[in-house]
Amino acid sequence: MGEKDIEQRRRIRRGIVATLVGGTFWGLNGTVSKWLMDTYAIDPLWLVCVRELTACWLFLAAAALTSQGRGQLAGVLRSPGGLLQILGVSFAAILFSQVAYLEAIDWTNSATATIMQSLGMVLVLAYVCLKMRRQPRRRELLGVGLALVGTYLVATGGNPGQLNLPPEGLAWGLGCAAAAACLSILPAEPMARWGNFTVNGLAFLVSGAVLSAWYRPWEHMPVLDGAAVAVLALCVVVGTFGAYALYLQGVKDAGSMRASLLGTIEPVTATVASVVWLATPFSAAEIVGFALIIIMVYLTA
Repeated sequence: MGEKDIEQRRRIRRGIVATLVGGTFWGLNGTVSKWLMDTYAIDPLWLVCVRELTACWLFLAAAALTSQGRGQLAGVLRSPGGLLQILGVSFAAILFSQVAYLEAIDWTNSATATIMQSLGMVLVLAYVCLKMRRQPRRRELLGVGLALVGTYLVATGGNPGQLNLPPEGLAWGLGCAAAAACLSILPAEPMARWGNFTVNGLAFLVSGAVLSAWYRPWEHMPVLDGAAVAVLALCVVVGTFGAYALYLQGVKDAGSMRASLLGTIEPVTATVASVVWLATPFSAAEIVGFALIIIMVYLTA
């Protein structure tokens, strides 16, 4: 095995770890966000605005910490093509994914939104096969099947009655799937040139500014106490900055298809977080779902 192959394997392993940790942070964030919305009557769009307009400065500050990051930030600002790519990431991936997921949760429940979002991996597989002009590999098909069934069991406990799908929820759920696919595909190319923090920082800044100009979050201010502010800060630092930085690094290093599959660690984390927080016991179906997703992770890795 040559040095190039060894380096590639290291990069893929690094991407796998980053994706799994980023997906774990997303799972925690979903549970915490639902608690904030239910407990403090926070509008989903208000939450998105705050998360984006605060996390963007964390990304940009991280980019500015190194000479390479500063060079990438200055370079993309002088590149019309690079800025166009980042606009695509901003609207189709960042803004769309956050709004669609929170709206889907609000119209349905976390289980239904998570299952609908997981359909995005099918779209990613179709995109990869079309781009590379090949048939899906057996391992990919098996991984998608295990991930979908595992996600269903984890999210619903095997009870179809847990699903709640009004027309608005169906629309936002399908939007979740499309946004999840965009998030696994669109950022890879600009990040390879301009860096993770630069692309994320500018994409979050544009997305947050556009959404805020339309929604005007200052007109929808919720009443928050100290606990809510602390949890909101956790959402920003861990659930947004940490989750997106790690997941998109995984997309860059491990590839869109592998990252999309590994991202199904999110519902596992969300379920575990709910159990720990609310002392809800695991069901047998959830344990089977965990096992299927773990098998999928092993096959993908």
